[in-house]
Amino acid sequence: MTEQRQNSDRHSVLRSASVVGIMTAVSRVLGLVREVAMGYLFGTTPLKSAFDMAFTIPNLFRRLFGEGALSSAFVPLFSESLTKERREESWRFASRVLLALAMLLAAVTAIGIALTFPINEMLPPDSRWRLPMPMLRVMLPYALLICLAATVSGMLNALRSFAIPSLTPFLLNAIWLAVLGTFILFPGLAKLPEQQLMILCAAILVAGSAQIFFQWPVLRRHGFRFSCGGVMPWRDPRLRQVVVLMGPAAIGMGLIQINVCVDKLLAYWVDASAPAALEYAERITYLPLGMFATAFMTVLLPTFSRQAAEGKRWEIRETIERAIRNLGLIMAPCSLALMVLSPMVIRAIYAYDGGKFGDESVLLSSRALSAYAPGLLIFSLQKVMTPAFYGMQDMKTPLKVSMWCLLLNLTLNITSILLLPAGWKHCGIAGSTVLTSLVNCIFLYRLLKPKACMPRLRNFLPSLLKSVLSAALMSAAALWFWFWGVGVTSAKNCRSDACSIFLRQSDKLLQVELLVATVFLGVVVYFGLMAIVGRGELKEMAADLMSRKKKRGGKNAG
Repeated sequence: MTEQRQNSDRHSVLRSASVVGIMTAVSRVLGLVREVAMGYLFGTTPLKSAFDMAFTIPNLFRRLFGEGALSSAFVPLFSESLTKERREESWRFASRVLLALAMLLAAVTAIGIALTFPINEMLPPDSRWRLPMPMLRVMLPYALLICLAATVSGMLNALRSFAIPSLTPFLLNAIWLAVLGTFILFPGLAKLPEQQLMILCAAILVAGSAQIFFQWPVLRRHGFRFSCGGVMPWRDPRLRQVVVLMGPAAIGMGLIQINVCVDKLLAYWVDASAPAALEYAERITYLPLGMFATAFMTVLLPTFSRQAAEGKRWEIRETIERAIRNLGLIMAPCSLALMVLSPMVIRAIYAYDGGKFGDESVLLSSRALSAYAPGLLIFSLQKVMTPAFYGMQDMKTPLKVSMWCLLLNLTLNITSILLLPAGWKHCGIAGSTVLTSLVNCIFLYRLLKPKACMPRLRNFLPSLLKSVLSAALMSAAALWFWFWGVGVTSAKNCRSDACSIFLRQSDKLLQVELLVATVFLGVVVYFGLMAIVGRGELKEMAADLMSRKKKRGGKNAG
């Protein structure tokens, strides 16, 4: 029975992650389309960078109190309550957490809005730092709404309901894109970019509320009823336990997010266009990262929490090893392909005739994407190992690692700003993030050893090397095919040097067709090579995915 449960856990991680990945993919693709519209309307202008700066602040709170530290502390305790206590008591515990979170963030939001006025007055009238202030005032309440929505998502994940929570971000992208589409189709409604962005900020608040109400009926179907049982939240000992567990995680997550904010601030300081360029590159990077790595992290936290509660450290180790093999198989080709094809990808996705995303925007954004791309695999590994500590209710170890990595990242950022030439400094900021994440992964890996769940190199390193080698050969083949395709197409359709290696901007259909053909060739080459050198890894992933269908078939037959 134990062996059956162990095998079930191994397979269920990828099965559940595939559900989360599909739902997240819908949202991420829409998010990419939304960013394409942002590029068309605003390009890499200082105003777009100011909007990105303002939106970073509520996202900071989302990471801390929503899907970050609070979820990492709350989900294991809520899962334990669901296992050991009556559902009514679990509902009361969750209700007190929601109420305490709402009270805290309402106060923080009010203080934040109030502080923007004196800060704005202290800045020189012509300072670029004044641009984000009006947008920040409007968007700060989004921090409260999105954190409540993320906490509800954590509850549903603990109840092993993954589809709806992972689809919830779709609402933000849908509302955002609807507003941008209106501006494009009816330019007379708001002619000035400043007006358009302020309307967009208000729409983001509407989206935050929609994400709560979208999930609430599902939570109600699980039996949840909001009730604090006549007890104020801070009197619940389990809430105090959440705060104790959350403290180190909040500081750790806070350091990571402060790191992100510092990156944006430094980028804005060296070049007013840099934050926008980084955002466009990040959006493409987050598409595969959200589809796979974030999906794995979402599923792994409750899985590790259950395995830790049962004292099965060896299962945690084997779950990590299997997740690394699966993610390496998926993320290695994505990482290397984006690195070598970044200029083509950026131009094909963002640059359109009549829009503000011109050649300079393509250049800055493609450089940033090349720097971020190697991090796809590294970020994925970090998202596998960090939940293992949280599942064992160890929040301090990731905190200590994050503190050292923050210092390293800041040092690398300043070094790159000082040494790199203009137009490349933001690439140093992106590359510093990747290198810091690599160091973070190495430390977390080593620190799993005292907990008796350190992954064994022999069980995942050969698989990673096979994936990386096959991805490298795939990238070379894809790059060759792109240049060959441009040569053939240019000979037929272009009579000027403007085609270069991209084709003319007006030939958007040709760009997209050639890029799709290049990607298709890359997929064929990669999986063809993996069928030769990594057949076992392919079979393992296929077995994990197919086991869900067999399980369903068995139930139907019974």
